[in-house]
Amino acid sequence: MLKEFKEFVMRGNVLDLAVAVIIGGAFGKIVGSLVNDILMPLVGLAMGGVNFSEQAFTVGAAVVKWGMFVQTVIDFLVVAFVIFMVVKAANSMKKTPPPAPAAAPTTKECPHCFTTISIKATRCPNCTSEIK
Repeated sequence: MLKEFKEFVMRGNVLDLAVAVIIGGAFGKIVGSLVNDILMPLVGLAMGGVNFSEQAFTVGAAVVKWGMFVQTVIDFLVVAFVIFMVVKAANSMKKTPPPAPAAAPTTKECPHCFTTISIKATRCPNCTSEIK
């Protein structure tokens, strides 16, 4: 059972996924800092000095923090845009396979009766004309 577990963990897909999750988490922190520490203060300044992280309203006993929701949506949009750009760049780097060579023709047309005949024919089977 230990051997099977080792084989499972050492498979390329599992290791690739583990690396992607770790890098994704670190990237999420960078984007979160970009949104919370750089973009949102500038957006708040442009809107008259509003601090979005503190924006909320109350409904009864519930506090609805709509400012944090706006920051989270902007965070998501930045992450989605960066991932889109990375995927687009990766797709453009993929080499497209060269087109397959055209197959040599196997038939030709009789110049006298315009019947389709074998490329090797020296006489048309339809009109019996000699083909050069």
